[in-house]
Amino acid sequence: MSTPFVYLQHRCVIALQGPDTIKLLERLIAAQTNHWPVGEARYGALLSPQGKIISDFLALRDNEGVLLDVPRNGSEALVQKLKMFRMRSDVDIEIATDLLVLAEPAPATNQVRPVSGAKYVFLDPRYDQGRLRIFAPADEWAAWHGPSAAEWSQPVDAYHTDRTMHGIAEQDFDFDSLTVFPADINMDLLGGVDLKKGCFIGQEVVSRMHRRGNIRKRTLTVRGAALVAGAPVMAALPIGEITSAIGDIGLARLRLDRLAKAISEQATVSANGAPVEIPVDDNIQLELDAFKTT
Repeated sequence: MSTPFVYLQHRCVIALQGPDTIKLLERLIAAQTNHWPVGEARYGALLSPQGKIISDFLALRDNEGVLLDVPRNGSEALVQKLKMFRMRSDVDIEIATDLLVLAEPAPATNQVRPVSGAKYVFLDPRYDQGRLRIFAPADEWAAWHGPSAAEWSQPVDAYHTDRTMHGIAEQDFDFDSLTVFPADINMDLLGGVDLKKGCFIGQEVVSRMHRRGNIRKRTLTVRGAALVAGAPVMAALPIGEITSAIGDIGLARLRLDRLAKAISEQATVSANGAPVEIPVDDNIQLELDAFKTT
């Protein structure tokens, strides 16, 4: 059966339900939780007090609370951590074991459409044109689309290729828990950090990084013939490393000051001995220009 959807087996859903859900998340996560309509998803993360990402997620507001689309790896530990922070708040926190997570790796033109077998359909807010994201009960999805993922899922590489082309890092593929700051994976550029909201865990560190001026590291799309995860990206000095790769496209976490220097000196940037191209958008170009003038 032909299908536009990709089953994300490496993702699962944590359900937070109860009258204090939004109040709890407001003091915990980096994303804004005010004026949040039912059916809208927001990108966010739970940070450590040192400002590093414990887990990033897509958070969907529903009538009962909030559903978190999180990495399956470490999800049970994340539930326990959220329960620890819950204290006296009236919020139930559990993994929704019956829900599958699926994505459609194609522009949704910012419109949600009904999908047979899905319980929740929403837009992934990290993309300019949106991508459909789906939570579906496994039995209902199978009834509509077939009993096995081979019948109703594109290869997962279709999802990873799409996100890589748009510079979107994925936990457990491009970074591990407690290894990166939000800016390292462009969370602030993707709407996952609100520096104007009230206090959240790790806010002091994250705010200080932005107040001091230039952001030091970013995750950028790279293109080249010899991309391998873990390979260093080089110019005169090491610039960073490839974090994931699919064919001739990948993501790399790079030092912007060194990339700016390489560009100004017209130096060849390479990975595994082969030249790489690093396209940049207007936001990243402004940050590179700031280093060129310092």
